[in-house]
Amino acid sequence: MNEQMKKIGRQMGIRMGILMSFCLALTGTLSSGHFTPVGFIFSFIVSAIISILIGFVVPVGKITGDVCRKAGFAQGTIKERLLSSLISNLIYTPLMTFVMVLLAYTMVMKQSGGMAQLSFLPMFLHSLVICFIVGYILIFIFQPLFMKQLLKKYRP
Repeated sequence: MNEQMKKIGRQMGIRMGILMSFCLALTGTLSSGHFTPVGFIFSFIVSAIISILIGFVVPVGKITGDVCRKAGFAQGTIKERLLSSLISNLIYTPLMTFVMVLLAYTMVMKQSGGMAQLSFLPMFLHSLVICFIVGYILIFIFQPLFMKQLLKKYRP
């Protein structure tokens, strides 16, 4: 049973990582006002690598489950889903957003020879707010759907 839960956890990390990466890379590049297919693809690939690594290294399911149990929320209730979505979002989104904004900032500064009138912190905070909202909605909607699929697939 423990091995099945590890498989489910790995598969969940991959699925959520790819979904979050695709949507947050799209959101980030569209909200920057400078969408390019190459920029989006590059953002998606880097973001996917980061998010899948997070999914493999950080036991998101265990953390969210423990916190929700300590809060007294029964599994599958709306309170549990709201809290677990928030925790997952806090784990994934800030790091992914930071790296993506840092890459975009570095590329713009390099292309402008350091002359671009940009400040990293406002860029990051603006993107973080947008990506945090999008990430929360994605996790809230898709995490239970993916879990249902995976439980069905890996249960005997």
